[in-house]
Amino acid sequence: MPSVYLKTYGCQMNERDSEQVLRQLQDRGYRTAVSEKEADVILLNTCSVRDLAEQKALRKMGNLRALRKQNPAVVLGFLGCMAQRRGGALEKEMTGLDLVVGTQKFHRIPELVEQARQARLGGRPGFFADVAEEEGSERTIREHVLTPRQVTAFVSVMQGCDMHCSFCIVPTTRGQERSRPIAEIVEEVRGLVGQGIREVTLLGQIVNLYGRRMPIREGKSAFVQLLEELNHVKGLDRIRFTSPHPRGMKPDLIDCYGRLEKLCEHLHLPVQSGSDRILKRMGRGYTADQYRRIVDQVRQTCPEMGLTTDVIVGYPGETEVDFEATRKLMEEVDFDNGFIFRYSPREGTRATKETGTPVPEKVKEERNQELLALLTRRAEAKAQKRVGNLVEILVEGPSKTNQSRLTGRTRQNRPVVFEGGERHRGQLLTVRITESTGFTDYADPSILD
Repeated sequence: MPSVYLKTYGCQMNERDSEQVLRQLQDRGYRTAVSEKEADVILLNTCSVRDLAEQKALRKMGNLRALRKQNPAVVLGFLGCMAQRRGGALEKEMTGLDLVVGTQKFHRIPELVEQARQARLGGRPGFFADVAEEEGSERTIREHVLTPRQVTAFVSVMQGCDMHCSFCIVPTTRGQERSRPIAEIVEEVRGLVGQGIREVTLLGQIVNLYGRRMPIREGKSAFVQLLEELNHVKGLDRIRFTSPHPRGMKPDLIDCYGRLEKLCEHLHLPVQSGSDRILKRMGRGYTADQYRRIVDQVRQTCPEMGLTTDVIVGYPGETEVDFEATRKLMEEVDFDNGFIFRYSPREGTRATKETGTPVPEKVKEERNQELLALLTRRAEAKAQKRVGNLVEILVEGPSKTNQSRLTGRTRQNRPVVFEGGERHRGQLLTVRITESTGFTDYADPSILD
């Protein structure tokens, strides 16, 4: 039985794509290798959001070629966003590469892997690539590989993006926005629940713009219709989604937080900048005050909301005044957590053609650290207020930092670590918070007995 090793770079959508690829290969008789040294096929599912991610994948592949000394027939391939962006050019950049498959061709991977493998085994190695766009590819990502007692799962509801933010390469690597039918998604979720899944996270590049070409019914967008259908799925306890866009936070969606009991009180809403000038250059389609009003409406509807965000510092032409506007917004909104990114130019995006003065890397790092420190201070202050509180967690499994402990997440998506037993895995539990680092809470296990 041939074996495959698949390493994933990048976002949750890439993780979901990798899961689909593994399932397809397992169905063809492949087993999952523990490490690349034991594999007959090695695939790297790549990210293109930052140049660093691409370089990391290229270096990894360069190192993997040394495995051919022990196994001349090993198949080496790139999948995903970098594969889509660079296509056949990777053959020239990486001698000995067998396979390049783009984001809309994951369903062809078993066929292409087998062709590459037979060529290697026959001593006639070739180069097999498919990065063409394909209508309907969004409906091929639906199979899952679940581990024993797994209780959470990602569900892709759409692919691609039509927003074309100036800094983003995704429209190039993922193609145009394409949404799956509601009934098909609901069927998939029901199947997952039948296998023990209790929480699903809906994935889309701009997930709350799902189905915007579908009919609006009773004043509700297709995304709200989908949430309502999933809220009725028996056995499903929690629903999350990521990542939305402020432009998609309409009243009908905000209202869901006040009436759908399975929709978790967590919203990851990227702001990217607090400067109207920079937001306009980014092509984000909202102002800082409009973002603030959305947050106010969300918190009025759901006071228990956990709010997180993304911010980019050092966008071309960003001045101290622009950065100060971002810092001020972050203080006022008072996020629970966030991801702060230093701007990284990506070939093919509109931002690379901007006439604004590039921000020095040293300044980017200083701004990055200042916002991270702000988030940390706020998180630590909020954490002290949670100590002593009872919270509901869904226990996902062993803690990543201490296998003797278990970890779960609150409905606000905060991780909680506690010393539970095997019987607690996969359960919804109420625990009492005893301490916190700010971003991770710790619970007293005695309340469980």
